[in-house]
Formats: sequence, structure tokens, C-alpha cells
Amino acid sequence: MHRCRGWLLAPLLAALQESPKTAPRAAEQLALLAQYRQQFQQGLAPYKFQDVGFSVHSQHEEDGILLYVFALIGTTDKRCVELCAGTGVECNTANLIVNHKWVGLLVDGDEHNVAAGRDFYAQHHNTRVWPPKFVREWVTRGNVNRIISGNGFAGDIDLLSIDVDGVDYWLWDAIDSISPRVVVTEINHLWGPERSVTVPYRDDFVGGFTEHGSDYAGASLAAFVKLARKKGYRLVGTNAFATNAFFLRNDIQCSWLPEIDPRTCFGHPRAQFGMQVRHAKIKDRQWQDV
Repeated sequence: MHRCRGWLLAPLLAALQESPKTAPRAAEQLALLAQYRQQFQQGLAPYKFQDVGFSVHSQHEEDGILLYVFALIGTTDKRCVELCAGTGVECNTANLIVNHKWVGLLVDGDEHNVAAGRDFYAQHHNTRVWPPKFVREWVTRGNVNRIISGNGFAGDIDLLSIDVDGVDYWLWDAIDSISPRVVVTEINHLWGPERSVTVPYRDDFVGGFTEHGSDYAGASLAAFVKLARKKGYRLVGTNAFATNAFFLRNDIQCSWLPEIDPRTCFGHPRAQFGMQVRHAKIKDRQWQDV
């Protein structure tokens, strides 16, 4: 059974994992999605997130993971919200918008990013008829619900992605205008699986960056797991580098997507390097236990 499963999916995954990040791969993705659904219905063993990841528009392998998740749980309205979308070309929702006809709200605080994103979606043949709404605002916990609801998004949606390189924890904590079925948050993996901390909240917080990424920013996985449980979500996985965590709303049952132990998420050498080397450079900064 497992050999048959791998034989069916290996060519599809390989094509996507080896393709240029911006290559249109809708047909391959739809075929892969159908295979996941069929094998789930046949009762085969689930895949690990680290095995299904690929990037078309995402920074790492988030596109593949999201395709896998929504293959299993289905979609309701194909609506998504992304906070700090950059130009919208490289972000967690772009592949769904470009290749799967999702309706999106993308928010970023940089006018050049927003202008570039609007131009990209206006010209792309898959989205020019109905591009995502791209809004320029600096997001705070005081305005995040106004931004979301004021742009036509409310109640149940399929996906929320938060990647602001800063007060991500506080923004998700504040959001009550939507009830996403799936939430993706960037996490600060330097803290590993145990410590529950976040940067303190400030409206004007800007993350501290090094050559490795945003080190003084965000919140630990343990902090997000606690927040997720309070809001009615469970941790179902991370990407291989443990830089993005995926949460599923508890009313959505799926045997292939159970709650997982955060301690299983930090095995990649990059995550280990972060915990053992990079963590020393930020551990004495101001952090808030939550």
C-alpha cells in the first residue's frame, strides 16, 4: 500500500518541488490534491508535513502544506486574509489566489509593496478579472478588526496568515472579526518547544533583523499553542525549518490532522542551529512570558 502510494504521488511532488517558485503549476497541484483526497478516503497512513511541502509563491514549503491541509478538510468559501503580505508575490496565500481562484485580502504597511502587488495581480492572467483586495495599513491590535471587516471579510473564512515579523501573537489574540478554519503564523523557533514568550506589544514595534532573519520578533511556538487552545485551535504541524506553524480549528475533525506535540517540530538542523547559536544573541532582549 505504501509503495503504491509513493509511486502515485512521487512524480507530482517532484515536479512541484523542483519547479521555479513562480512557475504556474495549477494542473499538477489539482492532480496532487485529488490524490491526497483519494488516499485519505482509502484509509492510508497520513503524510508528514515535511514530506508534502513545496514552494510556488511561498517563502519555504508552505504552499505544499496548505494544499495538503485543504485537500483533507476541503474549502468553504475560498477566502483568505494575509497580514504583512509584502508584495503579495511571495506569501502564504498567493498560490491559492493565483492557481486556485481564492478571494483574498492582503495587507501591508509599505506603499511600494502594495503598489507592486496590485500591479502583479492586475496583470496576471489568472487574477486580472478579480484581483485580491490589497490594502496599505500598518496593522495594530487596535485596528486589525476594522481593517478586516471594513474590507468585506467577516465570520467564517478558510485561511488567516500572520507574518508581520513582530507582534504576530498580539494580533491573533486581538482578532475576533473572523473565524478562520486554518491559521498560519510565523513563529520564533529560536526558543524551541518549551518556553512561552513573545515580544512585548507596541503599536510601532519593528523586529530586529540579522543575516539569518528576524531574530528579535514574534513569539515562540509554545506561546502560539497556548493562544491557539484558548481560541479553539490545535497545532497540526510546522514547516521543516519550524518557522511557520499551522493550526486547525477544533470543530474540524480530520484523522490525518490530529494535534501534535510541539517537541516533534524542531529536528531540522536549521532549527537546531537557531536554538543553539542564534538564541544566545536575543535571549537577553525584552521578552514577555505569556
